[in-house]
Amino acid sequence: MVSPATAFWVESPRVGALRTHDLADPAPGEVRVRTAYTGISRGTESVVFRGEVPSGEYERMRAPFQEGDFPGPLKYGYLNVGTVESGPPGLLDRTVFTLFPHQSAFVVPESAVHVVPDGIPARRAVLAGAVETAVNVLWDAAPFVGDRITVVGAGMIGCAVARLARGIPGVEVNVVDVDRSKAAVCRQLDLPYAHPDDAPRDRDIIVDASASEGGLRFALEATATEGEIVVASWFGNRPVTLHLGEDFHARRLTIRSSQVGMVAPRRRGSRSTADRLELALDLLQDAAFDALLSHNSSWRELPDVLAAIADGSSPGLCHTIDWRDAE
Repeated sequence: MVSPATAFWVESPRVGALRTHDLADPAPGEVRVRTAYTGISRGTESVVFRGEVPSGEYERMRAPFQEGDFPGPLKYGYLNVGTVESGPPGLLDRTVFTLFPHQSAFVVPESAVHVVPDGIPARRAVLAGAVETAVNVLWDAAPFVGDRITVVGAGMIGCAVARLARGIPGVEVNVVDVDRSKAAVCRQLDLPYAHPDDAPRDRDIIVDASASEGGLRFALEATATEGEIVVASWFGNRPVTLHLGEDFHARRLTIRSSQVGMVAPRRRGSRSTADRLELALDLLQDAAFDALLSHNSSWRELPDVLAAIADGSSPGLCHTIDWRDAE
């Protein structure tokens, strides 16, 4: 049998639309999932929506179940929570997280879905992708007991990194953002906030999640001698200028990237991407992460919502899309 499903497509840079798909019954080894919520990954999905993915990154930047190719038309996204409505008895009616684009229902292999632990609300579970990224960032950063850590950028990823890091014994964590209104979400997460003008210096580790040239420049200024800057932001095709003269060499600073596409090298021999995602889902039992859920809109509004996020006119953290009344 074939049933309809609605999906969001980037038709061309800065133009989105809803399309109807025919959805077949699952074959053996597959499940059909009815979507409850999807989440918008502001940084990456804005780059995709604006058509700013560099041509050399087209293959590496493909989402797990992407259809179409950059710069478009394409179906993109990877924060999806729904209910298994057809599949093996062990998964039937279970709430699952899947790295699937914005779509009302879909069919995937059983191995692609991850059961959400009991007690975690479906909408919070959308944050699994953000928390998984935060786990990978901290595996890359490898903080020690007692380290002084600054996270630059109080967005979804930055706040998730800081919330996890605060649980390490003796670690001093603060979040820096040019937007003073971000102090409110930091309070909800029990995290110290500072504007760059007032932020502490001499930090052992700085995680840049600001996706801004200014954020990276601040990180260079605020890192302690022989400290490390871990860049979690992705700039797409935007150039960034940094001052690597002055005392950069004398202080022996290190700048390196963290990217969630592969497990961090320090854990790659012992953990798979599935292990990492299961850990992220378990960490979402911390109800404080609800502070990252800033807006919720109907699936009917998704083209306008993503356009507003991509052009900067709709601020916030994780904007969720409600599919519960979709066909």
